[in-house]
Amino acid sequence: MPRLFTGFEVPPEIAGPLSAVRGGLTGARWITPDHYHVTLRFFGDIDGATARDIDAMLVLLDKPSLRLTVTGLRIFGGERPRALVAEIESTPDLLEMQAEQERLVRRLGLPPETRKYAPHITLARLRDVSAFQLAAFISSVGPVPKLAFTADRYVMFSSRDSVGGGPYIVEADYPLGMGADDLFAE
Repeated sequence: MPRLFTGFEVPPEIAGPLSAVRGGLTGARWITPDHYHVTLRFFGDIDGATARDIDAMLVLLDKPSLRLTVTGLRIFGGERPRALVAEIESTPDLLEMQAEQERLVRRLGLPPETRKYAPHITLARLRDVSAFQLAAFISSVGPVPKLAFTADRYVMFSSRDSVGGGPYIVEADYPLGMGADDLFAE
């Protein structure tokens, strides 16, 4: 069964500057820039019929292009840090798009997402890294410049069940900024 999720690809002009923080942190498994993405909704390991049902529903979503802005570095995991991420600004349009996908897949019978949506780009997965090490690392990196890009589409990714997640493969794409009439134009 494929492990599927929807998200935005991160363009090279954003991935390049973000990848400059790579290295110098013991216990970090750095994600390669070509695998940077902003997840919208993780579906998990699902069968082909459910994947087709999700795809059929996503094709009908009519959303405008979104402006995504990196606002800084953040750590996920609290006292036991598990990831270093680039935080993405939680705009109303982005949050509504994620919530709409959540509603659609719940109608198909998928379980609800248990974590609050926090848009981000995972830069590194962490193992046995102390909060002190992370604070020193982030201090040495300094502030990440605000980086922004316009997403004109989002995609359905598949991944293997592996340590670190990738490689990620684009299985389908969904344009943004098109009205329903544009989908059926000749």
